[in-house]
Amino acid sequence: MTTHSPVELVPCDPQWPQAFRRIRDRLLALLPQALSIDHIGSTSIPGMIAKPIIDIDIVLPGLGHIDGATRVLLAEGYEPRGNRYDDQVWAFLSRNLEPAERVYLCPTGNGTHRNRLAFRDYLVAHPLAAADYAALKRRLAAEFRMDGDGYTAHKREFVDATVARALAGDG
Repeated sequence: MTTHSPVELVPCDPQWPQAFRRIRDRLLALLPQALSIDHIGSTSIPGMIAKPIIDIDIVLPGLGHIDGATRVLLAEGYEPRGNRYDDQVWAFLSRNLEPAERVYLCPTGNGTHRNRLAFRDYLVAHPLAAADYAALKRRLAAEFRMDGDGYTAHKREFVDATVARALAGDG
């Protein structure tokens, strides 16, 4: 399915880390069973251009906790976006909050979550790799301006290679 809203990238907002901490505190009050609530995605990388959405992984003790956490998020007005990545990751979007939030529920030990933290931490530690990623995002946002799925798909090779380097300890 192709999305027809424009791919909107904005300069890094110095308020994003503070917004994440506020969101984390609220989510932790709603989901006290969460093992961790992590800021992921481009808004978690200092200086990175990004879509103005705070991406958050919520790690739960196991698959048995997903349904209850889903009910809590739905009651809070998050829209379900389905099971993503074929890796037991459930996505939710909140459009009525500022900034917008995309929240992912995943069980502990989840590979997608591990990879996202590895990617974030690698780019934070390697400014040249982060600059390469920002340049790629700018180019793809222009090329796939009305195709969010194409934009995301064409970042995959860079993301996968970076995760592989991070997990191998290269750097």
